[in-house]
Amino acid sequence: MITLYVLDVPENEGLVRQAEAMAEVNVRTVGPYFELSTGTELTIDRRATGMRHAVWYSCVAGTGGGAIITQWDKDALRVEPQVSPERLGAGRHLPVAEPPAGTVTSLHRLTTADGASVDGVLRTVPGAETVVCLAHPRQDVTHHPLVSELLARGAAVWTQGTRSVNNDVALVHEQALLDLAAGLSFLRDRGFAHIVTLGHSGGGALYAYYHEQAGLVGDRRVATTPAGRPSGLVDATLPSADGAVFMAPHPGQGILLSRLIDPSIKDEQDPLSVDPELNPFASANGFAPPPESSHYPPEFVDRYRAAQLARVERLDIVARERVAEAAQARRGDSTADRRRAIAPRLMTIYRTDADLRCVDLSLDPNDRPYGSLFGRRPDLTNYGLVGFARQVTPEAWLSTWSALSSNAGFVRAAPGVTAPTLLVELSGDQACFPSDITEMSAALGARDLTITRVAGTHFGGPIAKGEPTGASLAAAEIGGWLAKRFPLA
Repeated sequence: MITLYVLDVPENEGLVRQAEAMAEVNVRTVGPYFELSTGTELTIDRRATGMRHAVWYSCVAGTGGGAIITQWDKDALRVEPQVSPERLGAGRHLPVAEPPAGTVTSLHRLTTADGASVDGVLRTVPGAETVVCLAHPRQDVTHHPLVSELLARGAAVWTQGTRSVNNDVALVHEQALLDLAAGLSFLRDRGFAHIVTLGHSGGGALYAYYHEQAGLVGDRRVATTPAGRPSGLVDATLPSADGAVFMAPHPGQGILLSRLIDPSIKDEQDPLSVDPELNPFASANGFAPPPESSHYPPEFVDRYRAAQLARVERLDIVARERVAEAAQARRGDSTADRRRAIAPRLMTIYRTDADLRCVDLSLDPNDRPYGSLFGRRPDLTNYGLVGFARQVTPEAWLSTWSALSSNAGFVRAAPGVTAPTLLVELSGDQACFPSDITEMSAALGARDLTITRVAGTHFGGPIAKGEPTGASLAAAEIGGWLAKRFPLA
């Protein structure tokens, strides 16, 4: 389906009249636009419209605003569906179905054990006794594609953010656990008989960490953050969950970043500095022009991985030095000391989209397309603004983004996940690779453990155009698993 939105202005009247005369084109008014939709290529004779140009906004229906080619040639306006594979974040957002009839939606602001505020959305269907919780440490999951799928299968759905939603500059995972606890406490108070957590992508390691800590008595929990501040977990109420679902869980923010971070940067203050011996985008090291798959020699891969961890270690040292400066200032009592104590000492982390596996598809192979989570040209996006951990506090670096210091690694926490567990692998995942699934499967502590694999990419997109989305296939697996263990409406 092709959909073209044309502004309702006098200049476009001729174009709209021509579209209305075409049997294959449906025209309707949508706000300040005329919506022209057709199942085939849309071609309108320009001379018949009497127009020199058109004023339009265009998109492919169902792609959340994906680009399409729109142009006047010599004689006609032609519109063809084509989502650019190089568009930043392509495939990250999927169409979201409407919730089933009878769904009741309510908005809630909760207060955490340490006094922070977090927001959540509760959607229920008549007769629901089981609620599925979705959360992510950084992203808003209110419109996650699984929400309507789960409601249609008879579960209530709770989606919530952390105090750092859509802004991870100061994201401390220990605080995020307190945010999750507020949500589970709220759901217990609402009378749900069964609570099942569902962690997708970074939500996987977050919920694994929560399950682990909730299963421990207070004095056995993590008492301090990696930066040395009290975690608040020891005395907090952490309600346990009755089940756990993990969909495409990456290994944790820190471990994920340790595979994405570019070790060839020579100067942390210069985003363009490059050590040619470690440059992942140099042909001398095995890189091929995209979209051809690169082929890195094993020796280079080993050196590269070691250098990635070495860069993380250097950044850890910087973070701990800045944490120590703040701690020393807090021990003073002057106004100047107080200013030094609260100064954020932000760290800027350049070039964090350089996982060799994103451009060498022979490494840890699966069905993934060429490219990273941020687009089909990591050789470009690696140098851009968008990426993981671009700017963080030292505390957030140590708690969230450091593979060497963070407690929020999936495999580290997985033995503490003892509730019935479903692990869903996406066959074309660009962040949770087959080796990760193998390691996670072995680490999970649940006796009732189900592992399944569906076709799809990391964010739940389809492997190929026209195929079912990974999210819909995962929803079917999740729904069947839930139905065997928990009451559904």
